[in-house]
Amino acid sequence: MRKPIILSCAALTLVAGTLAQAAPGDRLRERIAERQAGGDNREEIPQPPGKQALSYGPDKLQVLDYWPAQSGNKRAPLVIFVHGGGWKRGSKDNAAGNHKAPHYTGEGYAYAAINYRLVPDNTVEDEAADVARAVKYLIDHAAQLGFDPSRIVLMGHSAGAHLVALVGSDEQYLRAAGLSFASIDGVIPIDGACYDVPRQIKEGGNFMHDTYLEAFGEDATRQQALSPVFHAQTPNAPSFLLLHVQRPDGIAQAKELEAALTKGGTRTERREFPGTGLKGHGEINRELGNPDYAATPVVDAWLKRVFGS
Repeated sequence: MRKPIILSCAALTLVAGTLAQAAPGDRLRERIAERQAGGDNREEIPQPPGKQALSYGPDKLQVLDYWPAQSGNKRAPLVIFVHGGGWKRGSKDNAAGNHKAPHYTGEGYAYAAINYRLVPDNTVEDEAADVARAVKYLIDHAAQLGFDPSRIVLMGHSAGAHLVALVGSDEQYLRAAGLSFASIDGVIPIDGACYDVPRQIKEGGNFMHDTYLEAFGEDATRQQALSPVFHAQTPNAPSFLLLHVQRPDGIAQAKELEAALTKGGTRTERREFPGTGLKGHGEINRELGNPDYAATPVVDAWLKRVFGS
């Protein structure tokens, strides 16, 4: 009989270091991992004024939060964040990190964080469509909201990194929303995996194996269709900034996507930062926007180049 597993905060590093050995179907470990990976918003950081809660579709999960630039500039560029959570949980409220809204609006950008429909009630294809649909909604309401609809960057963490990379490399989702790659200036995937879904399922160990199969199924053709790597050698969104910490699968997947994007003629940068396992995976999301965190000035400089500001 298996003994109960009791984990303290001090044991999280051990969990992170033994992911590959976790048994398939170990739901307790999976829930702990996804909660940690989400970079939850428990840290109290004052949020900027002016937030609007908006619906971009009829489903209760097709909602977003929008903040205007603190400068009052009605033609500010827009940064859109897409949360993680294994494609089946998480939200803009608990998996976005509290530094992003105050930092990016303080840097002169408008900022939005979106929710999307979740597996298993919906598909990963629906989720990518929701990202594109949210972009379309924001563009259509740019005059009322007060930002420049011609300057938009997509940013996402974990499963959200996969979704923004997919939308930025497979144009069908933007086209279905009445947009194109010309509608976005760049994409920032943050410590994602599953840029190559078949490889991640094969090499990623047992820990998240059930989650991957729940999201992507077992059909190889569908897995490839949902893999940014298999689209990236054709035209893509104009610029990518790939961020990751020191997780072996995250490094391997980011390097593979970097190579495919570069082969497709896309301006691509890849930057790596300290941090291992789930702790590092959550930290890069939770701390991005904190001026003292190493990735923040890297993203700031990249945004200035991409937006021309």
